[in-house]
Amino acid sequence: MNDTYLITQIGLLLRLIVAGVCGFAIGYERKSRLKEAGVRTHMIVALGAALIMIVSKYGFVDVVQLKGYVLDPSRIAAQIVSGIGFLGAGMIFVRKQAINGLTTAAGVWTTAGVGMAIGAKLYFIGVSATV
Repeated sequence: MNDTYLITQIGLLLRLIVAGVCGFAIGYERKSRLKEAGVRTHMIVALGAALIMIVSKYGFVDVVQLKGYVLDPSRIAAQIVSGIGFLGAGMIFVRKQAINGLTTAAGVWTTAGVGMAIGAKLYFIGVSATV
C-alpha cells in the first residue's frame, strides 16, 4: 500500500463518519420529539447513502478505464432516492382520515440526501442541511 492509497481510504472513511454523525444528529432530534424513526434509523440511512455514493463515484474506476465502457454514476444516486422513497411509504399510515408518519418519512428521505451529499464530498451542504 502506498501513502496516496491510505490517504484516499482515510478520506472516504471520514465521509462515512461525518454522514453517520449527521444522521445521529437528525435522529436525536426526532427521538427527542418521540417520533417513530430515531437515532439508529437515521444513522443507518445517512451512512448507507454515503456508502452507496462513494461506491457509485469510485467503485467502478477499473471498469471506466476499459475501452468501450461508459458508466453513469448518477444512476446509482437516483436509485437511493427511489429506494428510500419506498421505505418512507411504508412509514405512512392513514387511520380514520388522519395521516401519521409523513414527516418521519420525509425526514428519512432527507437524511438519505444528507448522506448522499457527504458521500459526494459536499460536506458544507450536507452539514448545513443537517442543521
